[in-house]
Amino acid sequence: MIDLDDVGALHDADPSDMLGAVADLPRHCREAYDDARAHTLPSAEGVTAVTFLGMGGSAVAGDIVRSVFRDRLGIPVDVNRGPVPPAYCGPHTLVVASSYSGNTSETLSAFREAVARGCRIVAITSGGTLAQEAGAAGIPVVPVPGGFQPRAALGHLGFASLGALEAMGLLPKLADDVDETVAELTRLVGLLGPDSPLAGNPAKQLAGLIDDRIPVIWGAEGIGAVAAMRWKCQMNENGKVPAFAASMSELDHNEVVGWTRPYGERCTLISLRHDGEHPELAARFPLSYDIARDAGVAIEEVHGTGRSTLTRLMALILAGDFASVYVGIRRGVDPTPVAAIDRLKAALAGA
Repeated sequence: MIDLDDVGALHDADPSDMLGAVADLPRHCREAYDDARAHTLPSAEGVTAVTFLGMGGSAVAGDIVRSVFRDRLGIPVDVNRGPVPPAYCGPHTLVVASSYSGNTSETLSAFREAVARGCRIVAITSGGTLAQEAGAAGIPVVPVPGGFQPRAALGHLGFASLGALEAMGLLPKLADDVDETVAELTRLVGLLGPDSPLAGNPAKQLAGLIDDRIPVIWGAEGIGAVAAMRWKCQMNENGKVPAFAASMSELDHNEVVGWTRPYGERCTLISLRHDGEHPELAARFPLSYDIARDAGVAIEEVHGTGRSTLTRLMALILAGDFASVYVGIRRGVDPTPVAAIDRLKAALAGA
């Protein structure tokens, strides 16, 4: 088992430098937001709904917009993870096609259908077929840098989306929130990064707490639930372990019944908390912990810091990104490759 305090061993076990990509999140957010705002984009006047098209890490950009701004937008925001956009998508729907590679099959299928329906469309991508087809159709493309694993490009995709929607007049001015987010993420990189010793590094400590248990992530409905799903996916892809996510209070209507021995002894529960939780949801966490703890679950809370909702969400995401990489490295696996996904894509291409 790799010593997480051995910085040299960390880098040797991470040949594609996923830790470096995670540590660059503040810079990615800043550059993407500024670059997107500088683009000439059409007005969103008359738009009655926003629908993001995306899969995997590329879809999380839509989750950020939907969860952070749902109480401040007068129109619905949906995230479509599949090859067919919802029936309501039409000329008054803004469709944001988010595909890091530009070659995601489901996103391309939904994009082509949106074009056929006459939707207003913006593409956010590093290139590929999406960029080519959008360019040929005269659809605006907000480019992001290539060369990353899609899950490591969240700062680019998410903050390009924010900047683009602000430039189109759908979101309020976000400069103050983005400034705070970048500053807080920069502080957290110093706390959670590979050079920070385990004794004072909560992300490394979480990796040890998880050990060979299955991580189960809870978050309050809203940004907590978005962060929990991001943690789950990062544990899968970076840590190469099964993981599960649930939202409060939905989990109190089903999951809590399953917390019985011996199953709890096989899991670590990580609860993602923040000061913006609805009081009714916040009150449920300690009561639900008691049920899980009786089943033998190890429990740890992680708090999203910051004043703005955007900052709290991104702080929770960064903590999970680091923790998931440490889980993989600690187990002696390279966090970057996703062999199972590559195998599936190859099989589908040959089908």
